[in-house]
Amino acid sequence: MKKISTILLLGLLVVSCEKDWTCECYDPYGQEESWTYLIKGKTKRQAKSQCTGSVNVGLVSFEGDENCVLQ
Repeated sequence: MKKISTILLLGLLVVSCEKDWTCECYDPYGQEESWTYLIKGKTKRQAKSQCTGSVNVGLVSFEGDENCVLQ
């Protein structure tokens, strides 16, 4: 019974970490102001990766667009 409770609690924690995030981007050349878009149902790590366009290859992470920030 204790194992089932622990598994259910961990499952609930994983699901509760997924939420909607806002990605704000700006034009580095100043031609446009800034724009935002919504990233739905992702963990913070997934949303940040999608927002910045970074890519993980094994243990190495390659950064993407520096003009976007996760809010």
